[in-house]
Amino acid sequence: MKIKPFAGVRPPRELAAEVASRPYDVLNSTEAKNEAGEKSLLHIIKPEIDFDPIADEHSQPVYDKAVENFKLWQERGWLVQDNKEMYYIYAQTMDGRTQYGLVAAANVDDYMTGKIKKHELTRKDKEDDRMIHVRIQNANLEPVFFAYPDVDEMNKIISEYVASHDPEYDFVAPDGFGHTFWKIDDDKIINRITEIFRDIPALYVADGHHRTAAAARVGAEKREQNPNHTGNEEYNYFLAVIFPASQLHVIDYNRVVQDLNGLTPSEFLDKLRESFDVIEMGKDIYKPTKLHNFGMYLDGKWYSLTAKPGTYNDNDPIGVLDVTVLSNLVFDKILNLGDLRTSKRIDFVGGIRGLGELQKRVDSGEMAVAFALYPVTMRQIIDIADTGNIMPPKTTWFEPKLRSGLVIHKLS
Repeated sequence: MKIKPFAGVRPPRELAAEVASRPYDVLNSTEAKNEAGEKSLLHIIKPEIDFDPIADEHSQPVYDKAVENFKLWQERGWLVQDNKEMYYIYAQTMDGRTQYGLVAAANVDDYMTGKIKKHELTRKDKEDDRMIHVRIQNANLEPVFFAYPDVDEMNKIISEYVASHDPEYDFVAPDGFGHTFWKIDDDKIINRITEIFRDIPALYVADGHHRTAAAARVGAEKREQNPNHTGNEEYNYFLAVIFPASQLHVIDYNRVVQDLNGLTPSEFLDKLRESFDVIEMGKDIYKPTKLHNFGMYLDGKWYSLTAKPGTYNDNDPIGVLDVTVLSNLVFDKILNLGDLRTSKRIDFVGGIRGLGELQKRVDSGEMAVAFALYPVTMRQIIDIADTGNIMPPKTTWFEPKLRSGLVIHKLS
């Protein structure tokens, strides 16, 4: 893999917690407006919040405001460019568990040739929107979240560096997650990291498929526009935080459905029993305990559903996934939901919200039934990416999310 250090644009130490924000895609415009302090990066990545009322995020005045704010943050010294190319270390702490990522510039060619592997399909409209932001700012404002197969030497370099250097930033965000950040400015270590990654066969997109695709497309676009292109220009790279796969934790990504396709709850349960062992669990929330076991909330009660042998294919990297099992046996066979990426009858709920959120959505009458899934593993994600397969939509949810605004990568 080809990665490189870069001269990051980032907040002064005392402003990091004020500038850093949650990513653009985990909160809506109203939430962003309520959450954004004066110096928050949300004014740059969700600039529609600066209009009253909140403006259309895809309108030209909003894009113009994004450029204006990015320039203003630099003029005011809220974002400052480092004076040399460096790697950075970004550690996140959640529930007593810390994961350490290398902040680097990843290579556009590695994405275009498939060395940076994906496991989800992207939507062109979302890619196009992110492309506009990269293009107008001439920068990657938000990082993508990659994984790589563990390398003992890299783990050693990072652990020793962290133990022997004071962090640039160290704060706990309002959501309770810790964020710690170091700069690696030692040329000898920088060069060794670059060499180590040359021998790593692949990187894996964990989170940020649309940002990755958009960044790569802008890089390719700039290449075509430059008659003197050499391949060494900064636009050939984009901002990534790369974690050892063993440190990452995937949490559940659950489903709620609006209706039972004309069935009564009793009829629906009867149809489920054709493919599942169904056990009524009562009022207490039921969390799945293993692969092919599901929690279901229906008509005021929780149930355990266990898929019967023969209804799934554990030898197929896609067939083994519980999202596939549930889609085949329930969403297609019984509920007739159609394409889950476009169906208006289903919604997806990240496990970070807890299973109580599923119960609430059903009890309110908004939804008819909820399903809790056992989370996929990093091993499954890597197997799918390595075999060129694509996961069904809304399969993986990584926490904690990367904070935006700790460092930005300019394309020139």
